[in-house]
Amino acid sequence: MAKREILIVDDNPNMATLLSEMLDVYDIKSRVTNDGESALRLLDEEQFSLVITDLKMPRMSGTELLTAIKSKHPEVPVVVISGYNVGTAEGQVVSGLANGFIHKPFKMVDIQSVVQEYL
Repeated sequence: MAKREILIVDDNPNMATLLSEMLDVYDIKSRVTNDGESALRLLDEEQFSLVITDLKMPRMSGTELLTAIKSKHPEVPVVVISGYNVGTAEGQVVSGLANGFIHKPFKMVDIQSVVQEYL
């Protein structure tokens, strides 16, 4: 059983901090990393209850990260967050692999729903 901690992956430090602080309200621990490569290393070394990742990031996109996580750690649920409209091919990958999707700007109730569903 994974520990009750969420891995947040977002290249925008303000967004990652906001999400982490929202999770604090529910007494949920979180770790923040700013890129997909770091997230994959952490997932190889530690257990997480959930990954919440931004979709648009440099070097490794959220779609690429999602695909890698589902390949290496299929038991870990992944929720994608984005403020962009998802293109057709990208949307198919996300909808086929992601456990959930949250549109930016998100609200506290969106985070509450994710916590209730996956923890």
